[in-house]
Amino acid sequence: MDSIGNLWLYLAFFGIVAVMLVIDFLGFKQKEGQEVKIKTAAYWSIAWVSVAMLFAGGLWLYLQQTVGVTLANQKTMEYIAGYLLEKSLAIDNVFVWLMIFAAFAIPPALQRKILLYGVLGAIVLRTIFIFIGAWFVQEFSWILYIFGAFLVYMGFKLLKGQDEEDTNIEDMKILKWLRKHMRITPTMQGEKFFVRQNGVLWATPLFLVLILVEASDVIFAVDSIPAIFAVTSDPFIVLTANLMAILGLRAMFFLLAGAASKMHYLPYGLGIILVFIGGKMLLLDVFHMPIWISLGFIVVTLAITAWLSIRYNNKQELQS
Repeated sequence: MDSIGNLWLYLAFFGIVAVMLVIDFLGFKQKEGQEVKIKTAAYWSIAWVSVAMLFAGGLWLYLQQTVGVTLANQKTMEYIAGYLLEKSLAIDNVFVWLMIFAAFAIPPALQRKILLYGVLGAIVLRTIFIFIGAWFVQEFSWILYIFGAFLVYMGFKLLKGQDEEDTNIEDMKILKWLRKHMRITPTMQGEKFFVRQNGVLWATPLFLVLILVEASDVIFAVDSIPAIFAVTSDPFIVLTANLMAILGLRAMFFLLAGAASKMHYLPYGLGIILVFIGGKMLLLDVFHMPIWISLGFIVVTLAITAWLSIRYNNKQELQS
């Protein structure tokens, strides 16, 4: 499979990811028991998006000097389109996290800790899934049609409002399985995931929350990874766009925590995007869509979704 990635590019990128994680761990935190302020989360969200765009600029400069302007423009637009797609799909993941934390009454200080582990786990899992997906696409090109059909199906499911089947956390099969097969303390034990009582090891509800957060990312990866392969088949672009979008998830979580109920039309916007991306995959042999059309469609759809949501909220406020 053709890719701009080489050993040094991968090492440089994972070096950037490691530095960003350290900065996130040391910088984006609050005093014990103190909630993360929306303003702080907004500043960090802007910082993460800025880092992603700076990476795009650095990638373009590198490619412009090594492979030429034409390929540099194409790959950079693929990266930006993939990043925006992954960022928008990640919002659904954030809403699930909100639901999980509310169900277990997890305080803000512990939410930050859980999300740090969640992001680390997501980076490892996404990296594995992406390389597996790239291998499948290379060895079995027809799998792109399966990806496309699946995305169209998921898109229509969102448009029909059938994305809320498992809104009750207690009904999740993985949670029922864990409670059946593990010894779990009835109450939280501070920040501990495991405690030993009378010589017996017990898991705490906090460990259940961590498992659910990681499981939710696996579930959403099933949507997002096939979607980005419709934008680009270059494993390096798929990986960088995915991980850059994941890095800012903690800040985005606290930024959206107070606005979750206000994004009324987001599922419909995501549904339209998934149908569009899936349709593009299904038409690969008929029509090769330029990357700027995909990028423009994603941007315009998200902008219209945000505008309609703002209008809807304003009407609701006037009526109340």
